[in-house]
Amino acid sequence: MDAPGDGPRLAVKDAIDVAGVPTTAACPVIGDRAEPAAVDAPCVAAARAQGARIVGKTNLTELCRAADGINPWTGVPVNPVDPERVPGGSSSGSAVAVANGEADVALGTDTGGSVRIPAACCGVVGLKTTHGRVSLEGVFPFAPSLDTVGPLGPDVAAVALGMRLIEPGFTSEPYGPGAVVGRLRPGGVAVDPVFDAAVDAALRAAGLTFADEPVDAWQEALSAGNTLILGEGHREHRGLLAYPDRMSSRIRRRIERGASVTDGMFDEAYTTGVATRDLFDKLLARYPVLALPTISQPPPRIGGEREVDLTELTLPFNLSGHPALALPVPAAGTDLPASLQLVGPAGGEERLLAVGAMIEAALR
Repeated sequence: MDAPGDGPRLAVKDAIDVAGVPTTAACPVIGDRAEPAAVDAPCVAAARAQGARIVGKTNLTELCRAADGINPWTGVPVNPVDPERVPGGSSSGSAVAVANGEADVALGTDTGGSVRIPAACCGVVGLKTTHGRVSLEGVFPFAPSLDTVGPLGPDVAAVALGMRLIEPGFTSEPYGPGAVVGRLRPGGVAVDPVFDAAVDAALRAAGLTFADEPVDAWQEALSAGNTLILGEGHREHRGLLAYPDRMSSRIRRRIERGASVTDGMFDEAYTTGVATRDLFDKLLARYPVLALPTISQPPPRIGGEREVDLTELTLPFNLSGHPALALPVPAAGTDLPASLQLVGPAGGEERLLAVGAMIEAALR
């Protein structure tokens, strides 16, 4: 990795090319054949050009394909909030690296929540960028219509630094209290009341008022996003099925299930994606930002039997393409942090970080 210096320490998810280092996607079927990358991915090259020091590549779930952070091949990064709970994924190592102070900022990828979910599980900040804002060149593909690259950090300032590293000239836009926030209430999602209350309390602490906005079409958006993850993921990864012994059985089954996605199902999912984007655009014409929890339940315990859909509050914004920020907030009666998810208009990362910084300052 890079020589010592005084530039910010940057950790990079092992799904993003770093010159001279193989990109393995934390899966033997890729790692067995991976050659050292010839050049940095553009997001890494931009950061290095501004003095960032690459301190290492970070672990993830195989092929970016699980939201829990569990990987039988490369191990499970230890959740610094509670070692018995999953760290979240797929950008598990990036969240743990910044939570433990091993990097000042880290890069991850987010296809269904893979930056925001580990940020929520590990009590750090993570930003899913607007789809298409950050180049995906040199990034391991999963579902191209949903894939994004974004930074994680211990606080909002670190995530803003991450944006400046990958996009020179990035600055947060000024934002003051007083505006009304759209408080999303997703239909069909059973959110832990403690997490819901934590989000509302954080908004109030920052002097933000909010208006409830029920989203009846939430389940349709979630279904469409999952269809695209299955179908596009099968198109990208089906060739890897020739090596079944070099990936875990659960990841192999996920790739195989994608074969069932028909052209008609693709068309319907893309149509739902347009409708979902229009829905959020209309709400964001009325409110500067939207707010909801990042995850609906506490991070599940490793090896626990209870199924938790960690993507049910994040995936619809991959479908719509909007940027979303995950920010830890205190939750009453538990040592586990809740996580507030802020959503902004397309290209509105500057606004999201400004609002996030205001909430963070109020909570301190």
